[in-house]
Formats: sequence, structure tokens, C-alpha cells
Amino acid sequence: MKSIMLKAKLHQARVTHAVLEYEGSCSIDGDLLDLAGIREFEQIQIYNIANGERFTTYAIRGEEGSGIISVNGAAAHLANVGDRVIICAYSEYEEAELANFKPKLVYMTPENSVSHTNDTIPVQVA
Repeated sequence: MKSIMLKAKLHQARVTHAVLEYEGSCSIDGDLLDLAGIREFEQIQIYNIANGERFTTYAIRGEEGSGIISVNGAAAHLANVGDRVIICAYSEYEEAELANFKPKLVYMTPENSVSHTNDTIPVQVA
């Protein structure tokens, strides 16, 4: 049996560009892609904290060190510059792979630099 698991997350990145007239996708700073282990052209889910929109697109490599998070094409209608978003990539894993499975979680500052990384999410308490 295979399970679909969270592979990587860029948590609370800020949208720097929303470009309607650009070939679709989401351009992400190449350094952030590498750190999170997200591949260029990999399917991603974007969750917009500002307006609740959730959509699927794919990642394209942006300029390294730029902090760019550009929502492009039709998806540009779903995010505005300055919106905080969570960008997630998922993958299928066999049961045997899950024994040592850990996602790559990258937490962002408001300037799209890395605050910290982790491989677990704290237990939510009531």
C-alpha cells in the first residue's frame, strides 16, 4: 500500500509578484527549492492564508537569493503581492519508506528568507 505524504513545505512565504500574462506556474527562489527538496516542474499546492484560496500548479526555478515567490498565469487571480502563502509538495511512499520518513519544512520570514527548518510539526494542544 502507498501513502501520499507531505514531502516539503515553505511555510508563510510572501508573494512578491502576481503576473497574469506569464506562462503559468509559480516561480520560487532556486535556493528555497533546493532547501525544501522541491524540483522544478514538480506539482505543488498553494494555500493562500490571506483569502483562503487553495490551488494546484507547478514550481519553476526563480533567481537564487532573490526571495521571489511569483504566482503566474491564471493563478495570479488567486494571490496578491504581499499575501502569505503555504507552498506544499506531496509524494507517494511505500509502507517500508515511512519508517524513517521526515518531511522538509522550511519556515519563512516576512522578507522570504529562512527563519528555520524542521522535520516535525509540534503537537497541537487544546
